[in-house]
Amino acid sequence: MTNQMNRITGVLVWAGIAAASAFYGYSGAADVPFQQEYREEYLNAAKGANDARAIALGPDGAVWTATGAGLYVLRDGAWSAASGVTDGPVFDVAVDKQGAVWAAAWDGLYRVADADEKIAAVDGPVSVLCVLSEGVLALGPDGAWTNENGSWRKVKREWPGNLRDALQTPDGAVWIATGVGLCRKTPQGVRLYASELYSSEVNGLALGPDGRLWAGEYGAINAIENGAVINTLTAEDGLPCFDVRRASPGPDGRLWFATALGVARYDPASRAWSLRHSRRWVPSDDARDVAVAPDGTAWIATAGGVCAIRHKTMTLAQKADYFHEICHERHVRAPWFVEKCWFPDPDDKSNSYVRDDDNDGSYTAYYMVMECLRYAATGDPEAKELADKAFDSIAMLQPITGTNGFVARTIIPATQTEMADANRTFTPQEAVESRVRDPRFKPVERRWRPSADGKWLWKGDTSSDEITGHMFGYLFYYDLAADEPRKERVRELVRKVMDYIIEGGYVLKDIDGKATRWGVWSPERLLHDPDWRVESPINAFEILSYLKAAYHITGDRKYQREYETLIEKHGYLELARHPKNYGRSERTHIDDELMMFAAPALLLYEDDPRLLAVYREGLAWAYRTVDKEMNPFYNFMYALMGGEAYHLDDSLFFLRDQPLDLTQWPVDNSTRDDVKLVRAPMLDALQLNRMVPPSERGVMRWDKNPWTTISGDFTDSQGRLESSGVFWLYPYWLGRYLELIDAP
Repeated sequence: MTNQMNRITGVLVWAGIAAASAFYGYSGAADVPFQQEYREEYLNAAKGANDARAIALGPDGAVWTATGAGLYVLRDGAWSAASGVTDGPVFDVAVDKQGAVWAAAWDGLYRVADADEKIAAVDGPVSVLCVLSEGVLALGPDGAWTNENGSWRKVKREWPGNLRDALQTPDGAVWIATGVGLCRKTPQGVRLYASELYSSEVNGLALGPDGRLWAGEYGAINAIENGAVINTLTAEDGLPCFDVRRASPGPDGRLWFATALGVARYDPASRAWSLRHSRRWVPSDDARDVAVAPDGTAWIATAGGVCAIRHKTMTLAQKADYFHEICHERHVRAPWFVEKCWFPDPDDKSNSYVRDDDNDGSYTAYYMVMECLRYAATGDPEAKELADKAFDSIAMLQPITGTNGFVARTIIPATQTEMADANRTFTPQEAVESRVRDPRFKPVERRWRPSADGKWLWKGDTSSDEITGHMFGYLFYYDLAADEPRKERVRELVRKVMDYIIEGGYVLKDIDGKATRWGVWSPERLLHDPDWRVESPINAFEILSYLKAAYHITGDRKYQREYETLIEKHGYLELARHPKNYGRSERTHIDDELMMFAAPALLLYEDDPRLLAVYREGLAWAYRTVDKEMNPFYNFMYALMGGEAYHLDDSLFFLRDQPLDLTQWPVDNSTRDDVKLVRAPMLDALQLNRMVPPSERGVMRWDKNPWTTISGDFTDSQGRLESSGVFWLYPYWLGRYLELIDAP
């Protein structure tokens, strides 16, 4: 059976997908609908109005917000100031049982109804409002007032004046959260809870569907039942942020807590936590209040404005359509490169451009393979058409250099004046300083050159990453999407690239006749140059993969002979036995990704049991270092190559939990209280001791470290950079191709 899997056509071109899944014994997961969360921001143009302190929801769908500049209401997506209410600070807002809106302001109490009015009887500042079964209790540092039978009376203050929140429970008791304890007011008097709590600084109160009172405190959350504390939740129980503010129950039984690090959500039934922070979810991590609507929408007041976290029912197939549309709407640049896009104005998604990148060729190949898998899984002619376009673009990168086989990193129109890594000069001092830091440093002053026809500029100093990505793309395109004329083009291109590398002594020679900085696979360097010790396993794995792919695509035995020479004469097989260097100071997730790009040619097309056993050993050894990373790319690639424990549940969770927002917002998890900071699995950055869900970190890319405390694009905090979504689309379509994920 092993030989059948690895015959020259390989598993990729079996007659049907069902045959592949049946061979491996895979069973597909149903694409069941799930609740996809997403965020909508509602920023207020009025000066000071985004300093939101409290939020309340009206029965007519209006959203009322207490701000540092007055009371504002959001209706049909538009903000307006509440007429007749002070334009100074408003500290709290509430909607009573009759639907009237009340505003607690610096200069007293306001009622917003058919005729707005300032309550004359309230002669002091009001900071907290408590909706009663009948009427409202207004509390401030100088006293409290309540309305009974249409008239107002002042209530003697028997609780601390450092007020934070208040609510009435069904038994009629009024609970008052203060900075020095939690008070329970009944007709029999006032009881102060302080020593019973985790912390006496109580900031928010919520009544859960089970009748329990939940108190958000500085450092913890306490559950109170029948007047007694029955549970305490701290960071050890998963509370992400110790600075807990106000709270709100949701219709599904989950509780939302505003914190100094966004909003935390707790499910008492499963004891599971979720954190919604960073601009991915909230205008500011400084969240002050949260109110959950009957439909489950969470409205959040922050120091930077108001947002709504909504949800809608989706399938993975619908999510794939959504990302696919975004990709083609704004992530393709001429001739057909697919990469990140940049918004000059982050609020205007209709105006964007795709920036050039060192790895345009490699990541466009990744996109092309995704379309090949989509075509193989569905037969959709659009997928083949798009794969063809991507191949045509990638194929340009070789002849545009005017050489027999050198490949450019990328190309841009000759008229373009801004590009990454523009041509530059190095002073002798700069060149030496760079070589002192890195003896292999190659000062390349002329990175960009004009094409022969003058239409393009092409970029040199091409890396091993690019060749690995190209060969990965050629292989899948040849097997899954190319018709015969295009197969011949692939054969010709692969011959040129591989012959150029072989004739160059297994280095990728640039226009200057010398090896590019990273394009080195020669035995002289990998086996005998100590400066290449770290890269020698992955580079050996790469070149064996190239040669095996070239033999499969062209049928020319010279590539098989070169492959055998590297194995038998130079010992490259032993390097492939552990195809990555995983020393803490040497590991990089870039090489994890490259290994997965290189592995299919060796695992799917090698039919020598001895060699195949070594490759399987190497793949399994390497996979054990990434199998806890909740990574559908690694997991499904491992499944493609015959791996058994490929963590399907983790992959499905990632695909569903990944937010719809592809903006590369900076996300900082370093101040979370529910994690520890460690120097593992790498030493060069602080990382988390556990893998947080994709919705709680920056947009992923598989060559990045998912354990890092800080992710996303920290060069821009305004949301100008957006991922293409291919990182999600590729594993989804690989899962569909392998029938790990059922068609809808």
